[in-house]
Amino acid sequence: MTETLLKPLKAGLIGAGIQASLTPAMHMREGAAQGLTYDYELIDLSQRGASPDDLPRLLREAELRGLCGLNITHPCKQLVIPFLDELSDEARDLGAVNTVVLKAGRRIGHNTDWWGFAESFRRGLPDVALSNAVQLGAGGAGVATAYAALSLGLASLTVFDREVERSEALASSMSALFPQANIAGGTDLASSMRTADGLIHATPTGMAKYPGMPLPAALLEPRHWVAEVVYFPLETELLAEARRRGCSTLDGGGMAVFQAVGAFRLFTGREPDAARMLRHFKALTA
Repeated sequence: MTETLLKPLKAGLIGAGIQASLTPAMHMREGAAQGLTYDYELIDLSQRGASPDDLPRLLREAELRGLCGLNITHPCKQLVIPFLDELSDEARDLGAVNTVVLKAGRRIGHNTDWWGFAESFRRGLPDVALSNAVQLGAGGAGVATAYAALSLGLASLTVFDREVERSEALASSMSALFPQANIAGGTDLASSMRTADGLIHATPTGMAKYPGMPLPAALLEPRHWVAEVVYFPLETELLAEARRRGCSTLDGGGMAVFQAVGAFRLFTGREPDAARMLRHFKALTA
């Protein structure tokens, strides 16, 4: 083992209201399993009385304290970009960063959210039809899930959002990246669901503080697959109803784990054990 790998590592998460995050536990448990001294801290804007305006200072402080990297979450994924030296191709395409590697005085932004969803989908719904899907939500999570689904070969995607301009903007940006696909903002959810193979849910609806269903249950048919991004709780009302109706389903836990898998790899230069991280996540959420 090299001296670099024996050196204690420090990383962190910048965001607002992140005290319940499972990311530190996932990173540190995997680090310990690999024999690393690895500390992962929360840099909670809400706890510190800070705002996204403090990002330049927080990035400088992280560098001065020797952190190897930072995860970035709401509301900073787009706001952090002007303060970075370089972006990965995916982060540039998505216009959002959830992982910043701090190395040799440079700040390199990545996006592992989209890969997290893609890897979870590939493993959890391996044989489903990808001709046509509906997506609910065109915010930060929706950008990542749309990019992931289209990267997996989805041929047609209809996006719905409470803010129509946002769904149209997402459709436009994804159409530029995936010209072979048919991508549009939706206007008639019932009609779109009748022709869809599946549903991607990328809004907060179903979280403990936002209970409920993101669409009328009657629109779900047994032939639909349903992929969820919410993982607090893992069993959302949408997933419970979808399973009751005979749909194939994917919970949001995989996306949470695999984005952490990607970030761990970038921070440490080591290959994480994804299966072990999945088992740990399930233990944390049991």
